[in-house]
Amino acid sequence: MVVGLFVGVWVARYLGPEQFGLFSYAQSFVGLFTVIATLGLDGIVVRELVKDETRRDELIGTAFWLKLMGAVGVLVTLAVAVDFTSNDTHTNVLIFIIASATVFQSFNVVDFYFQSKVLSRFVVFANLISLFVSSLVKIGLILNEAPLIAFAWVTLFDSFVLACGLIYFYIKNNAKLSEGDAIGCNIKHLTFNKSTAVNLLRDSWPLILVGMASMINMRMDQVMLGNMVSYEVVGNYAAAVRIAEIWLILPIIIGQSVFPAIISAHKHSMELYKKRVFSTVKYMSLFAIPFAIIISLLSDYIVSILYGGQFKDAGLYLSLYIWTGLPLVVLFVLNQVVIIEKLTHLTMYITVFAVVTNIALNLILIPLHQGVGAMIATLTVVYFSQIITLIIIYNKTKIFK
Repeated sequence: MVVGLFVGVWVARYLGPEQFGLFSYAQSFVGLFTVIATLGLDGIVVRELVKDETRRDELIGTAFWLKLMGAVGVLVTLAVAVDFTSNDTHTNVLIFIIASATVFQSFNVVDFYFQSKVLSRFVVFANLISLFVSSLVKIGLILNEAPLIAFAWVTLFDSFVLACGLIYFYIKNNAKLSEGDAIGCNIKHLTFNKSTAVNLLRDSWPLILVGMASMINMRMDQVMLGNMVSYEVVGNYAAAVRIAEIWLILPIIIGQSVFPAIISAHKHSMELYKKRVFSTVKYMSLFAIPFAIIISLLSDYIVSILYGGQFKDAGLYLSLYIWTGLPLVVLFVLNQVVIIEKLTHLTMYITVFAVVTNIALNLILIPLHQGVGAMIATLTVVYFSQIITLIIIYNKTKIFK
């Protein structure tokens, strides 16, 4: 996290607000569509692996081919979508290079297996290798004064290296099992099963819409700022968002590690299940609140140290955006409960309504207040989503008193 932040800051300082804003705009535009490639399968596959490990090869193989088809769907969708924008050719080239990374992200299905077994260290090793190689390449590009497009190619290269690392650790980890073990590793067994695919998609299709809506909530502000204001404003906005989002990796990792334990408790003891869910939300919130206060108060100082004087508005944006962390942390845990309780269809309606609200607020507030207007829209939507999701889960499960 620390290395990634500082190398990212170095890249931002090298590119400057306008070029960094263009790069961030391209990433955000791709982000609006990449959720199609996930197909909402992540939590569903982990849930099924925890329930029945003997189906591992079938589940992982089917999820891989579904995600690969989803990645192709992303590229086709983007080819149509760019025709409805005012992007120039250079911007569209950046978009398609970055979007190509979704093909290699299909191999992230290996991560589902490690999550189900609470073997996060192997995923960490793979990410460390990818981050180390990527950081060296980015530093080399900066020292050699490379153009912006080179950094787009690094994004694609990152996904390739990470995919190779995940495959290596998956094979190495499972090769330790005896050849006679029923769940021993055989890469040939990772095949597509039509009935399994149908069952997975039956559970996950609402999560596809929820994921798309969530990504729109997270990235639409930068896309709209790029089209309605300027890439320089996007650069300042994105610089603040990068700092604020770095710390969200920690609670997400904790949440992923706790998820199998919550599923297990749900199978054996409703009291233990409720306790684990409530405790996870409580302790994540207790961590998030003081953290947000500190960052908000020191935002100008933090931006000045990291980015220098180029990103003059990023401090104000950071002081506001850091407060999206609290509802996002809680929503991450609540979405796990939604998957376990099979309430995805209910949250789908909330998330879609949130997207419509977010876009409407951005259309009203961005012309009036530019980046601050986009921040206000985001804050309004994430807190609204958390409150409504809590009410729905309470009415259906009585987990929260």
